[in-house]
Amino acid sequence: MRLIGMLDSPYVRRVAITMRMAGIPFTHEPLSILRDIEAFRATNPVIKAPTLITEAGIVLMDSTLILAHLAELHPERARLMPTAPDAHARACRILGLALAAADKTVQLAYERNLRPEEKQYAPWLDRIHGQLSTAYAELEREVGGQEPWLFGPAPLQPDITAAVVCRFTRSIQGDAVSEAEHPNLAALCARAEALPAFQACPFR
Repeated sequence: MRLIGMLDSPYVRRVAITMRMAGIPFTHEPLSILRDIEAFRATNPVIKAPTLITEAGIVLMDSTLILAHLAELHPERARLMPTAPDAHARACRILGLALAAADKTVQLAYERNLRPEEKQYAPWLDRIHGQLSTAYAELEREVGGQEPWLFGPAPLQPDITAAVVCRFTRSIQGDAVSEAEHPNLAALCARAEALPAFQACPFR
């Protein structure tokens, strides 16, 4: 399989780390959707990261759909979700909060880096900041002080995604997820980043 996209994207990185943890062989092609447009277009004309090319040559995109496909291929290794109904619902809530935080961080990055300052709309930026702060406040409550991982002795997809997104937001909007205000998240991120699969897929 071929995974295409930069590891500074939380969506690409969560897929890469999951594949590492599940022992699924793949090659990583670090193409940027901004700097390598033509090369990316040659593989996926939609130019969306992550892109996964299956063994059959099928082009998949969207990290959640890619992870769902991998879970179907390798349910014993790649599902990485609790099975009890209440625990599964809580895992989905944590994933939703983390992915919302990722989306809002991306919006802030695009507003700051791609839109001229005179064209930035302050009320819209304030709204994004508010949504981002709320997502992390809710995540902090959900994470609590549970150790070593959120659903038992091994990290699952909520642990992976929350840690990956937390690292991403710190690089873009560090004050949104300060260690002082989010000690539980900070501890979870530190544990996750120490894992071999995370170290094999560094943020930068």
